[in-house]
Amino acid sequence: MGKSYGFIEITGVVAAINALDIMCKTADVELASWERKLGGRLVTLIVQGDVSAVTAAVNAAVEQAIKKPASYAVIANPHEEIVKLVELSASRWKKKQEKPEEPQESKKGSKK
Repeated sequence: MGKSYGFIEITGVVAAINALDIMCKTADVELASWERKLGGRLVTLIVQGDVSAVTAAVNAAVEQAIKKPASYAVIANPHEEIVKLVELSASRWKKKQEKPEEPQESKKGSKK
């Protein structure tokens, strides 16, 4: 079967991590991307995998997460524009991960 995406929008980072843990343990899915809005009060998780795995993962998270999701959806065989949107989101997320920390000395400046 082809690729599909599962989306869960939930309030709070802890609840989002809990939902992601449930999804990854329930079925063979992987995190495609995630977005935090409103200072982390609203988190969107996007997982990917085959249709049956994504459907099982999303349903399990909806039933078992510590908070009820605000919304959720499964998109089987997503249109290429949806794929581009998820890839754009993932590239922003990955850039933030790869950004190296500035050395402490360069932040303070050098005074002698």
